Amino acid sequence: MTLLALHGVCKSYGALKVTDSITLAVAEGETLGILGPNGAGKTTLFNLISGDVRVDAGRVEYEGRDVTTLKPHQRCHAGIGRSYQVPQPFGHMSVFENLVTAACFGAGETEREAWQTAQEVLAETGLMAHANKPAGGLTLLDRKRLELARALATRPKLLLLDEIAGGLTEPEARQLVQELKQIKARGVTMIWIEHVVHALLSLADRLFVINFGQKLAEGEPRAVMNDPEVRRVYMGMEA
Repeated sequence: MTLLALHGVCKSYGALKVTDSITLAVAEGETLGILGPNGAGKTTLFNLISGDVRVDAGRVEYEGRDVTTLKPHQRCHAGIGRSYQVPQPFGHMSVFENLVTAACFGAGETEREAWQTAQEVLAETGLMAHANKPAGGLTLLDRKRLELARALATRPKLLLLDEIAGGLTEPEARQLVQELKQIKARGVTMIWIEHVVHALLSLADRLFVINFGQKLAEGEPRAVMNDPEVRRVYMGMEA
């Protein structure tokens, strides 16, 4: 079953067309990897899915219904959760309080329900030992984990991950990938923008490559990475 579908989605800023008639579908339980050079329009695509930015043309469908005009909090309540490229937790609140806030306002849970959700997410993301620490004092790896955890605390069916492995060391990226594999195993659908290609390839069922806001390639990950045009545009390698 298709969970998310974009139909000819467009977004421009003045004369600059950032998203140019993107059409794609994501099935329940699938992990779709998004690749593209800097400035290709990847984060804008996420903003259009989450409702942070409104489309100029086209349609966004989620669970078979048109959500194009829904606001971000409405899409979050419907089950679209996301992380952001630069983690911005409530720095003076504890890790646990950050998750309770996400569960209450993102998933609409009661405070008691949110406490339970926070405990589950802490265990799932390896943050239990940091539960009572101020979020602003975490290492980069744990800030990335918290960004993931806050999205999970909203109880998403669809999880949007924006460069969550960016800036991590090789061992740290491997730890994060293992946690994402566990999340995938319990059926959460994911769309993941990432420049750490080996991390993305270890999890993605399919790749979608964009350049200048348009689809460049789509398909099985290894086949896409061997596509001469993808190699030229994304990796700077001549065919």
